[in-house]
Amino acid sequence: MNQEKVIVIDFGGQYNQLVARRVRECNVYCEIYSYKTDLEQIKAMNPKGIILTGGPNSCYEADSPTYQKELFELGVPVLGLCYGAQLMMHVLGGKVEKAPVREYGKTEVSVNQDSPLFQNVSKDTICWMSHFDYISKTAPGFEIVATTADCPVAAAQNLEQKLFAIQFHPEVLHT
Repeated sequence: MNQEKVIVIDFGGQYNQLVARRVRECNVYCEIYSYKTDLEQIKAMNPKGIILTGGPNSCYEADSPTYQKELFELGVPVLGLCYGAQLMMHVLGGKVEKAPVREYGKTEVSVNQDSPLFQNVSKDTICWMSHFDYISKTAPGFEIVATTADCPVAAAQNLEQKLFAIQFHPEVLHT
C-alpha cells in the first residue's frame, strides 16, 4: 500500500517516540528511521515531510550522528528539533557551539507570529528547552523566528527551501 508519510529520523533523543506519537495524533502516518538510513532509501519512500529528532550529542564533534547535505535539498519540508535543528544549521553552513548558559526546563520564548510555525501561538509563550549547545549563527538563507533570553536562535526558517529549525521541544506537553 502506497500512502503519504512523514519520516522521523532518530538521532538518539529521549523524546523520539513522542515525536512520532504527536505526528500520528494529527492523523498523519509516520515511521521512525535511524540517522544511518541511506538517503536513497528515504528518497524511495517519497515522504511528504521529514523530522530530525533531538539527541544527546554535539553536532560539531567528529563522531556525532550526522546526515548528508542532500537531505535538505530534496524539496521536502524538513523540521529539525533541538539536535536536529542544530545539525541542520551545522550541515548547511551555520554555527553551533557550547552555550554560555544551558537552558533546561520551561522557558519563555518570543515568537514571530508571521512564521507558519507560530500561527495561532501567543507572541510570548512557554516552551521546554533541554540543550547545552546552541545555534550562534544561522545558515545562509535562514531567518530567526523565535528567541529566548539566553538563546538567540530558538527557531529559524528558510521558507524558500521549506526548512525549519526549532531549538525547543514542541512535542512535550510543557510546550
